[in-house]
Amino acid sequence: MIQRKETTHMAIHPTAIVDRNAVLGRNVRVGPYSIIGGSVTIGDGTQVESHVVIEGATSIGKGNRIFPFVTLGTPPQDVGYMGEDTRLIIGDDNIIRECSTMHRASTKEEWETRVGSRNYFMAYSHVAHDCRVGDSVILANSVNLAGHAKVGDFASIGGLSALHQFVRIGAYAFIGGMTAVDRDVPPFMLAAGNRAKLYGPNRKGLSRQGFAVEDVDGLKAAYRIIWRESKTFEEGILRVRNELRPSKLIELLLAFFENSKRGIIR
Repeated sequence: MIQRKETTHMAIHPTAIVDRNAVLGRNVRVGPYSIIGGSVTIGDGTQVESHVVIEGATSIGKGNRIFPFVTLGTPPQDVGYMGEDTRLIIGDDNIIRECSTMHRASTKEEWETRVGSRNYFMAYSHVAHDCRVGDSVILANSVNLAGHAKVGDFASIGGLSALHQFVRIGAYAFIGGMTAVDRDVPPFMLAAGNRAKLYGPNRKGLSRQGFAVEDVDGLKAAYRIIWRESKTFEEGILRVRNELRPSKLIELLLAFFENSKRGIIR
């Protein structure tokens, strides 16, 4: 049944199907032939274009724009999933382009797939169960995040790239197009290739984000010590702590090594 609450503040196309139990905020627009389930919450000012499907326990924040043929909140592609009430949570001001998909979580972590705010998901991108996507992230066309992958704030992933399950992409990292990522990529770094190879700090991207030259130079020195001059990561981390001037960026880089399940890229 079409949701009629606050009709003076909503525009729901007559061909859309909105469950009577769905919660829609002010100035929400729902386009032709879209389907919104009864456990869905959509925040103020979000635009749902035509032929969109949103179902399950899905919460969408304010000011998002969801383009045609997007599917959100469908069950996880996990053979152990037995219909549990897992969730998909999406923040504010995201752009989700045509044919993108985001799945609800499995029951193997926190029962939540979580997407932050101000992200840009280009056409055919996929966010699998239990993923964590931060803020201001860019996923180019046909990027695939496998289950439990984590992408940090301001990271960018080039088109047709794929992340293995449980892989982490650190904040401000850049992944080149058509890259197969099977290990963790530390923050601030650039990686590309099949399989992915590390190419040092994303200097141009960091400069565009306003990082100080001396901080970026410090990252370059840390990269050289850890990945080029040391036999093990442990040796490199110890040398960086002993030889380089401390900085917030270096501390974030070193902290990333502590929680790796897949190992760190070389």
